[in-house]
Amino acid sequence: MEVFALIVFWGSVLGLAHTYVFYPLLMRTLAANKQVNTIRYDPLDPDLPDVYILMSVYNEERVIGEKLRSLFALNYPLGKLHLYIGSDCSNDGTAALIRAFAGEHPDFPIRFYDFPHRRGKPPVINALARSATTDQAHPAGQPGGANSTVFLLTDASVMLQPDTLYHLVRHFKNPKIGVVDAHMRGTGLRPEGISVSEARYLDGEVRLKHWESLAWGMMIGPFGGCYAMRAELFEPVPPNSLVDDFWLVFRVLEKGFAAINDLDAVCLEGATHRISDEYRRKKRIAAGSFQNLARFSRWVLPPTTRLGFAFFSHKVLRWFGGFLLVAAYLAAALLARFNYFYQPLFWLLSASALGVLSLHFLQQRFNLKPINLVKNLAYFGAMNIALMDGFFKWLRGIRENTWQRTTRE
Repeated sequence: MEVFALIVFWGSVLGLAHTYVFYPLLMRTLAANKQVNTIRYDPLDPDLPDVYILMSVYNEERVIGEKLRSLFALNYPLGKLHLYIGSDCSNDGTAALIRAFAGEHPDFPIRFYDFPHRRGKPPVINALARSATTDQAHPAGQPGGANSTVFLLTDASVMLQPDTLYHLVRHFKNPKIGVVDAHMRGTGLRPEGISVSEARYLDGEVRLKHWESLAWGMMIGPFGGCYAMRAELFEPVPPNSLVDDFWLVFRVLEKGFAAINDLDAVCLEGATHRISDEYRRKKRIAAGSFQNLARFSRWVLPPTTRLGFAFFSHKVLRWFGGFLLVAAYLAAALLARFNYFYQPLFWLLSASALGVLSLHFLQQRFNLKPINLVKNLAYFGAMNIALMDGFFKWLRGIRENTWQRTTRE
């Protein structure tokens, strides 16, 4: 029993250390002195590809006007832009605002589909991609060929900077590149709430994805709010999928194309402040992540390929992070009965967890000045609980993929 507990404890600790420390350090080392891609389109290159912007929306009246204006202000040839928007049965003013914008900007081609029944984001994106593929002025040839067109998949809450699209699309001159992800930044951060902790985690993910791009050309999963891919590499997302962006990009990697992150392609998204909102979002993402793990499990059973190793190290271990934390704690409790070394370790872990929970509760209850370390640890713990909750949601079966929009600044 003691040997089993030792294996569980140190296996869990090493798993967490690998995904959060060792793997990022490895990617950083391998990425040193490398460039992500040097075969690029110039800004005035007449061969810049046509871009079909696909956007699924649901009750986005607060942000849709700003989103459309940010797309209209892009520094990209207007004649090469084509906007396809699908409303997933919105019941607010989203559709009216889109139609009003289209009427005010007749030179900006907008195809708007107001679907009468809720279906979820993936079916809407599939429908938009079918329409865009049918309407393409220059049908795509072989993947990576000279006639490639580009799909930009973006969310209504994500605002593009004027040069964001060019910085994404310029890389597709390189026939080996299939996906380019944007550099997501949070706005409206406040000391109270979880926005600063979420932004810190987001920054770490941006760096890691960029290092993966430099090291191996294998960015494991985009942020989803804004990324570009070759239109001919798009495949219809399977029914009831919750995390369509990961599925689409991983399929591109399976086909041997590179997926990279460009730090110059900046886009902005309002921060979330309430942990309940972020918990709900993380739980949904977690359920979709385990759904995708089941679909792509052949790459990590065992993770002997470069793609499998990156997938296992960056994603799979993090998805099971909550279970690893629980396993390490329970194993330490068991070891404390047999080994004097683990007794103080177990009580230190217990006191730390209880202390973080108590201090975080007091900060929230009495509106005290937040302690960053406590807030970050509470955020880390809550998000790992959300991952475990999402696992059981997936285990029970995913029967629908509609979503609630997240409240943002």
